Amino acid sequence: MALYEKMVNEAVGAAKSVFGVIKEKRGGTFKIADAKPYVDAVNKMKPGDGQSKEVFDLHIQSVNAHYDILMGLTDTIRPEDDPFVEHYQTPPILEILYDEDPDFKKSMWKFIDAIAANKALIGREAARRYGGMYGPTCVVDFAMSVGSVSNVVNRILRELDIPKDHKRTILSSKSWGMNTSYGIGGAFRAAVESGKTLAEAEQAEVEMLQFIYREPVAAQNHLMATHNLGGHGPHSSFDTAKYMAQYKERMKPYVLAAMKAGVHEANIVTVPAYCVGDIGHHIAQSAYNMFKDDMVFAIYDAVLQTFENTLRRGLKANAYKSEWDVLAVATGAPACATAYILWLDSFTAPMVIDLLVKRFYNYASMHPDRGEADELHNVDFIDIVLRGEEILEISPKGGGGKIKGIEVDLSPIDNNEVIMNPQRYTYPACAITQRFAALMSLADFPCYLTPECVTATLMTNLIALKPGKPGSPVRGCKNCAATMLIKRDVPYVTGFARGAKGYCQWDVAV
Repeated sequence: MALYEKMVNEAVGAAKSVFGVIKEKRGGTFKIADAKPYVDAVNKMKPGDGQSKEVFDLHIQSVNAHYDILMGLTDTIRPEDDPFVEHYQTPPILEILYDEDPDFKKSMWKFIDAIAANKALIGREAARRYGGMYGPTCVVDFAMSVGSVSNVVNRILRELDIPKDHKRTILSSKSWGMNTSYGIGGAFRAAVESGKTLAEAEQAEVEMLQFIYREPVAAQNHLMATHNLGGHGPHSSFDTAKYMAQYKERMKPYVLAAMKAGVHEANIVTVPAYCVGDIGHHIAQSAYNMFKDDMVFAIYDAVLQTFENTLRRGLKANAYKSEWDVLAVATGAPACATAYILWLDSFTAPMVIDLLVKRFYNYASMHPDRGEADELHNVDFIDIVLRGEEILEISPKGGGGKIKGIEVDLSPIDNNEVIMNPQRYTYPACAITQRFAALMSLADFPCYLTPECVTATLMTNLIALKPGKPGSPVRGCKNCAATMLIKRDVPYVTGFARGAKGYCQWDVAV
């Protein structure tokens, strides 16, 4: 019980620290120093009985290093640069592992050679993404879903003769660990859309994938020097090379300590990355701009209250039977709340999935030069609403509004003055779409509906209990919402390289 309460308190503390800043600063001008309350919340995290201090240090010290380094390099980050702030941690840490673990480096170089040897696989997957065959995808998914980097990397690793632990570290480094901002297919797409041949595009893709593993820091610097998000590139908010050099120096002692303590290297490349994004990305100018809208902010507020109330209800009822139950409720309760808000405007999860999947195909046709990650958060959003609706649905069709026997507290939504009075925010006599409209804003930025700082905090707690076991990527079916309409995950597909789960790889993860 003490462990579960600690996990809940740490997760709630992280989430509320971010919320508090956004509540105060929304509509204003973002400064790096605004994120200090999140750093303070992270600094309250401590390992409990049976938890690895070294794992917690990877999380806590990474957040502090990230904040301190940014404070020394800039006073703000422009929206066009903020999505990438989580991608400067894994590259330096990978390079530390290359220096300190020559056997792992040897395996990585074999993997890099195998990328070239699997040119046909790389070209096929890039072409399928380019043409939209897989439908909307999450290119840097934390699971093994179709069209993701993890999916393709797993296909190569399965046939590679290197130690299993090294395979798992390589796989983890581009899933929950975020080795550069690159998404598979980007070089292929850019080559095709610049008039090059398909053969040239395939070679460009192979070389880019090799680059991000052989020289991860240099590759990330290159990607930032050439990005053009919104037509306002390249990266200009701070010196990315200086950031990664300083970060590598700051984190090296904690990486070495974790290696000495037997923390799996798959966790070493993961834990420091996922926890830093609230500084400069979730607490950021883009968030301040989005949350100027009262309805969007009210949804964030109410969903967060549902999250906390339901977690604490579980503690009171002594309902948690394992640490994984805490994670299930922490992510499921806000998903249920999101689906409930959708229902208030008479929309259902299948309606939204249908809408965004159809939109993807038109988007793909109109924008063959699209970014690999453009629809990534739409995919996350439909996953959230599908899961939430399955919880909210009446029993036995669904969960009857309960998770692990805990009834989700939806009263913060019912009692929210803004959410329950949409007529005050539009033409009053026709206010039937305002809540849905606000959810569509969050469909591009759903990190506040199931807060990433919560998942990061809880995953650190979970990994710290079993530090020698890889904590990522997810080795299970996540019930992708897109597969409700696009059957890419069943054995009846007829494309090359299909398996028991269609084009998915979760059942054969290394």
